[in-house]
Amino acid sequence: MSGNGPRIFVTGAGVLSPVGNDVETSWNSLVAGKSGAAPITRFDTSAFETKFACEVKDFSFEGIIDRKDARRMDRFVQYAVVASHEAVRNAGLEPERLDCERIGVIIGSGIGGMETFETQHSQLVEKGPGRVSPFFIPMMISDMAAGQVSIQFGFKGPNFSTVSACASGAHAIGEAFRLLRAGDADCIIAGGSEATITPMAVAGFGNMRALSTRNDDPQRASRPFDKDRDGFVIGEGAGLLVLETEEHARRRGATAICELVGYGASGDAFHMTSPCLDGDGAARAMKRALQDAGMALDEVVYINSHGTSTPAGDPIEVTAVKTVFGEHARRLMMGSTKSMTGHLLGAAGGLEAVVTALVLARGVVPPTINLDTPDDACDLDFIPNQARTVKVRAALSNSFGFGGHNVTLAMKAIG
Repeated sequence: MSGNGPRIFVTGAGVLSPVGNDVETSWNSLVAGKSGAAPITRFDTSAFETKFACEVKDFSFEGIIDRKDARRMDRFVQYAVVASHEAVRNAGLEPERLDCERIGVIIGSGIGGMETFETQHSQLVEKGPGRVSPFFIPMMISDMAAGQVSIQFGFKGPNFSTVSACASGAHAIGEAFRLLRAGDADCIIAGGSEATITPMAVAGFGNMRALSTRNDDPQRASRPFDKDRDGFVIGEGAGLLVLETEEHARRRGATAICELVGYGASGDAFHMTSPCLDGDGAARAMKRALQDAGMALDEVVYINSHGTSTPAGDPIEVTAVKTVFGEHARRLMMGSTKSMTGHLLGAAGGLEAVVTALVLARGVVPPTINLDTPDDACDLDFIPNQARTVKVRAALSNSFGFGGHNVTLAMKAIG
């Protein structure tokens, strides 16, 4: 037991990403510096200013989701269900041998079933209200990823969704962490899922000038902290962790990947899309996570940054890190795996928590690719273009969302 409750271990992970359809493929791609950006294949982009994205490729739910059931799920739900099967398998969970009333599911999504919404709206306009699917609502609502995963396995513990834009997946993990420490569950599958590479989403983000327009070279478009960045690259996928109390994990003989030790959340109360300019909200989230973890500043070796590749956001996060860490900021590594995966929006915090856990377990830190000419305002160690082999004992993962939502997760290596 810690001062705040039992220790919480990460014992499994599931990933569906633009650089791989499982944990190992995604991890190997990230370490190799491989970009998942390519021209959009899901719709005609001829009228769009941005014509590329980080799509999930060669996705299949065969053997996991029945075809009839899949037709009643938006893609973001399908992604979550497929990733959850990997996470459960990876953790060695055997639902039939466990108290499923003590196992929960919390999966965030920033937008939910936008593809379903667009498709069904077209049905309404073109064919009338009688042609709108009776499954329209349960297909698109954001909580359905968590709901369907719980149904898949019979997990009857705490079950809900977090919706906080690009902080959704990280909020899900943080809230699961709190419930486990409070004794409300023994095990929770937590993270995020998103599938918003759709005409409306790309048009909306594009018209607010948030997306990169580097159509001539998509794989070099996401370039966090680089002077020539021009916006983020929209991505999709799912990233889930299996979190367990120490007692539950040891009782079933589970092997821990790392320990989740702290959670910090804050609000900017500043602007609907822009972070506060001095990074105050982000700084407070990091401080709270460190305090919650009882972690000293100089223990932190690595930060998986929010690092979206937007002109405004990147230097503000750097300012926040300097505010929190002072001189130690120049001794830690601060990478952005969004340089390869793009920005998975509500799933970003889930995927990046998985990456941070693997950094702690494996002693390799993925690079920030496309960092050729650092911005003068971004002068920390961003692990440019080449992975590093280095033992990391403690790390943070940052996620910040439209509306001023900030989350930091603190993790430590086992042993």
